[in-house]
Parts: sequence; C-alpha cells; structure tokens
Amino acid sequence: MAIMELLLKEDVDNLGVRGELVKVRAGYGRNFLLPRGLAIQATPGNVKQIEMQRRALLKKEATEKASAEGQAALLGEISLEFARKVGEHGLLYGSVTSMDIAEALAAKGFEIDRRRIQLKDPFKETGDYEVPVKLHREVIATIKVAVTKEAE
Repeated sequence: MAIMELLLKEDVDNLGVRGELVKVRAGYGRNFLLPRGLAIQATPGNVKQIEMQRRALLKKEATEKASAEGQAALLGEISLEFARKVGEHGLLYGSVTSMDIAEALAAKGFEIDRRRIQLKDPFKETGDYEVPVKLHREVIATIKVAVTKEAE
C-alpha cells in the first residue's frame, strides 16, 4: 500500500483542514485530491514553498472566519417562508429543498452555495424548521424556514 504526503489547500471532511500536512493512500491522492485542486504534493523540493503557503493560508483562514461570523450574525435574523400546494393529508406536492433555500437567500442578497445548507431531508410537510448553514469550518448559522399552505 503506497502512501503519499500532501498539503491540503481546502478543508476535506474526515481528512483534515486547510494548511495541514496529511498522509493518504496514493490512489486517493492521485485520483481525488490532486485533480480537484484540494491538495498539493509535499515533495522535498517544495517543502519551503509549502510552509510559506501554510502561513498565507492561516492568515486567509482568519479573515474568512471573521467574515463568516459577520455573515452568520446577519443570517441569524433571516426567516424564509415558502408557500406550497398541500394534499389532503397535510403533505406537500413536491418538497422544499436546499436549492429552494439557496435561491430564496440569493433573492435576499446572500450568495450561499446550496451544498453549505445542511438539510438532512427535503421538507415534505408544512411547519416551522431551523436549517443549519455551514459558512466556515467553525461557523454555523441557523436560518428559520416556514413552510405554509398555498392560498387557493
């Protein structure tokens, strides 16, 4: 089993955080991390470059965390409402998905990737929900979502 050392350029779930030096299997590194730009190889020739990049990444990390905390404060005040058609048993025709939430946030001026909206399952019933949005590794905002019956 071949092992390779890589420096992560982005946070990777269940592996490590940006700027961290990790050891992974060669196939995972070659076929997933390197082609997607999530990591760079840690060869003896670029170790110094990696250290400079790590310092730059740590500075960038601090500014991103501060901006994410500011955005979380703004998102905490937001509540979204979706009116959908409802069947006779109280179930929605269709559902409210993370894509719907992302579009509603974009309409209010927040550009948030739908993959950052941590919705376990789409909403299929009317009611009030709280949806976590992962803005940063350490910053999670909560948005209030109300799903109501559409007026006929």
